[in-house]
Amino acid sequence: MPVPTQSGREFAVRVSDRGQPSVRDVEAGEQVISLLFGTGIEEWRRGWRRTVGTLPDREAIVSASDLTRGAATATQVVPGRGLAYTVLGAPVDVERILEAVAGYFADARDLEPTVIIDDIEPLLAEQGRDAVTELLDGLRVRLDDCQGSVVIGCSFTGRTASLTASLFDPVDDIEEIDHSVAAILDGLRRDDPTTFGYVRRHWAEARTGIERCERNYPQAKQVHAALSEPETTPRTLGMALSGLVSLGVVDTWSETVGPTRYDLTAYDPARMWAVGATLVVAGDESIDN
Repeated sequence: MPVPTQSGREFAVRVSDRGQPSVRDVEAGEQVISLLFGTGIEEWRRGWRRTVGTLPDREAIVSASDLTRGAATATQVVPGRGLAYTVLGAPVDVERILEAVAGYFADARDLEPTVIIDDIEPLLAEQGRDAVTELLDGLRVRLDDCQGSVVIGCSFTGRTASLTASLFDPVDDIEEIDHSVAAILDGLRRDDPTTFGYVRRHWAEARTGIERCERNYPQAKQVHAALSEPETTPRTLGMALSGLVSLGVVDTWSETVGPTRYDLTAYDPARMWAVGATLVVAGDESIDN
């Protein structure tokens, strides 16, 4: 049976600012290893039937939270249900998580397992970016021994949005994103398709220019001057910047006359990341028609 895919990526990251992202949207495969940070084991198992209609043939679960009711730190096997699980509790260090997952990798080496992380956000919030990097690097090393894939859920919340943006590249890492900025992008495309086009084509250069510019209230040409070998001109970059203003990424400075100046003290890098990721994931779909 098919398993959650990675669209050519070793790790497929799915992001949502509306709660936990969907990480189970196809039938369960022969072997699934589920790593839970934001869901209890019972709730997770019920979720399979609710989302895809069936349980995996075999599932191993590592619970790294305190959301599994009545469970002490232990490993259990339920052969009749094709289930094995390890409850680690919380807080727990990344090395112990990797040790638990590695044991299940060894059992599934010939089965091309899919690893599903329900939501990496609690680990990011509680232990920081370095802990998540250590976890993902450790999983990547262990995947070298088998033909497996990893689907990573990540809630995009106020407490960790900036860390998420620094951890995952919006172009290369994100497979799916469900973010409220998509509706605003749709509105911009509908109401001002020209400006939307400039944002779609030049958001990455605008992001780089904003983050390199050392002025607090620059004109578009001064943001452009911070770029090396730009594809934009000051005019086309200015059009993209005006679109980013309407998207709430940056603001304009009102205390000026003449050319528009942008208030970079109001720049929201996490929202900029969400705009870029949404545009990249949308590709040729509805937001880019």
